[in-house]
Amino acid sequence: MLSTLNDAQRRAVQISSGPVLILAGPGSGKTRVITHRIAHLVLTCHVSPFNILAVTFTNRAAREMSERLQALIPGQVSGINLGTFHAICARILRHDGPAIGIERNFVIYDEDDQERVMRQVMEEINLDSKRVSPGALLAQISKAKSELRDLEGPGGPTSFPWERTLRQAARRYQELLRASNAVDFDDLLVLAVRLFQQKPDVLKRYQQRWQHILVDEFQDTNVAQYALVKLLAAEHHNLCVVGDEDQSIYSWRQADIRNILSFEIDFPDAQVVYLEQNYRSTKTILKAAREVISANSMRKEKNLWTQNETGAQITVVEAYDEEEEAQFVADEVQRLVEEGAYQFRDFAVMYRTNAQSRALETAFRRRRLPHKVIGMRFFERREIKDVLAYLRLLYNPADSASLQRIINVPNRGLGPKTVADLRQWAERLGMPPLLALHAYRVGDLDAKAPFSRRAEGLLLDFASMYANLAAEVDQLDVVDLIETVLSRSGYAEFLRDGSEEGEERWRNVQELLTVASGYAEMGPRRGLEALLEETALVADADEYDEDADATTLITLHAAKGLEFPVVFITGFEEGICPHQRALEDPNRAGALEEERRLVYVGMTRARQRLYLVYAFRRSLYGSRMTNKPSPYLRDIPPSLLRLRQTQARRSATAAKPAGPPTLVEQPAASVARITGPQFRAGERVQHPKFGEGVVLQSEIFRGDEEVTVNFPGIGIKRLSVSLAPLEKL
Repeated sequence: MLSTLNDAQRRAVQISSGPVLILAGPGSGKTRVITHRIAHLVLTCHVSPFNILAVTFTNRAAREMSERLQALIPGQVSGINLGTFHAICARILRHDGPAIGIERNFVIYDEDDQERVMRQVMEEINLDSKRVSPGALLAQISKAKSELRDLEGPGGPTSFPWERTLRQAARRYQELLRASNAVDFDDLLVLAVRLFQQKPDVLKRYQQRWQHILVDEFQDTNVAQYALVKLLAAEHHNLCVVGDEDQSIYSWRQADIRNILSFEIDFPDAQVVYLEQNYRSTKTILKAAREVISANSMRKEKNLWTQNETGAQITVVEAYDEEEEAQFVADEVQRLVEEGAYQFRDFAVMYRTNAQSRALETAFRRRRLPHKVIGMRFFERREIKDVLAYLRLLYNPADSASLQRIINVPNRGLGPKTVADLRQWAERLGMPPLLALHAYRVGDLDAKAPFSRRAEGLLLDFASMYANLAAEVDQLDVVDLIETVLSRSGYAEFLRDGSEEGEERWRNVQELLTVASGYAEMGPRRGLEALLEETALVADADEYDEDADATTLITLHAAKGLEFPVVFITGFEEGICPHQRALEDPNRAGALEEERRLVYVGMTRARQRLYLVYAFRRSLYGSRMTNKPSPYLRDIPPSLLRLRQTQARRSATAAKPAGPPTLVEQPAASVARITGPQFRAGERVQHPKFGEGVVLQSEIFRGDEEVTVNFPGIGIKRLSVSLAPLEKL
């Protein structure tokens, strides 16, 4: 088994005890190392699979790991606890949550559910959604939870008004979640940490069980996840983490790059192994990516190398606008497929923001080229969420968010006022709305309901239908239960309204039945629980199907963990790569380093060919802009680049010519590094946002010119010439 590994991989596998940090560059075989390490523990060190915990960040990665392990240690994989952080925490809470007051049949709220709850909170505390969005409040609450900060307390006497409002909203938000016997994604982590901190006996039991812990993609962990891992590893210290700080791109999801950078401080006896041989990319692609990422300061130096062929130069293309950019990409894909060099599945077209996919989708549709867009997840479709809401309510009748979603779907004549009256009435009774309605229906409540006769009749009809469905939960497997729900609720008839859209939605529901069939053999209630949990925790990358012969259109963030023979990175221009938000971020240096890491991740997804494509002009978010090429181009040695330009861009005419873009070669020197400053102290300059100013200082830093300018009435600003549209006066 070990003979298939290189020296560094073999060393990482054979360290069988104590803390280990494996720094794995892109394409260096980290999944192979993790699976072989687990197999080595089982076969050579005689560790029971029951005593191993392996944590991944996506269900797709967990499935791939499980399949590889099945080939290495057949028949023993089922004993290993393998899954994502959230899935493992959900299992822990299902089993031991009651010790801290968490009922086992809790449901997991997704973003839509959370926003529904937050809108109710804002209505109750008279917070205008025009002043602050529900998403902004939820983002702050999520950040606090991921950092294990308590927002439910009163706060200090010096709290700012915004903080007091945030705390008030957070307290009420958690109250409503508890009343619905629901948790959000962050709660899964926070509550698991709280369980272990408050119940040492429970923690001890898990420490004794999981004596060897392996964490993949460690650079993506947040404070709560790292705290959880340290608690579990505190007794045996057999903690192996695998990651690459150069691929840390999820700070907006609260990932903390300091976890991987400070691991050796937290575990002074840790052994460190560098996986530096790349098995994926050509020498050209790897060298270019290495040059781009080397400009970052928050990193550990790695000497990535490969025995692969040199490969073709990286193609840099300048198009006139986003339409011509998309036209070029689609034509190039079609050309390479027609030449027989590749299949459609071999291509990935990547972009920084979802909005960029519109022009690309249009270009592929016009040419009837098979493609798939990763982003709109199957389980986010309206009809799927409706059916799952019915199932969640059957599993947990306290789930008020699911009740509000489907109480009038299909239309039962129950308007927003009736639903609000039901919610407020139930709250006065101290009961979840559906349980209050059920108690009223069977005569267990003396209180008079505040509904009109018509509304009361409609509500009781719904309660009766629900009761009939609830009687089947312990009798039917999950497939039969879904079919029963579709029939008795009227949802099947509602979807199949004779329209093409209705039939498409119905086909999606049929696909849900296919998914559910994988849980049917678990039995009635257990199968329902497993289906709801798995669908709640699915991620973007889980939707990728590598067997479908279609070009993948995907964001740079979602592409992490994937690889393709040919990659196009589109929108490779300042304001997009790096994103404008990073340029305006208060922590500009840190934000720009993450943008650079994101580009590095995109580049290293490519095995054989890489295209960097940008537009001279672009319409995005309703505005038209003229952009410069991404400053990251200057980090790549010109000898590695092949520069091309569409004829429309070359002609510099305002009107675009018809027909496909004609490409012409461009001298490589056009993206050479800056060698001297363009601006001098004392010069007057113009900035479109800050107005006129005077240059105080200019210097060359990391291949770019940085200018310090005093703008009267604004103040002193430090600007990157490659990014800031600065003009001399």
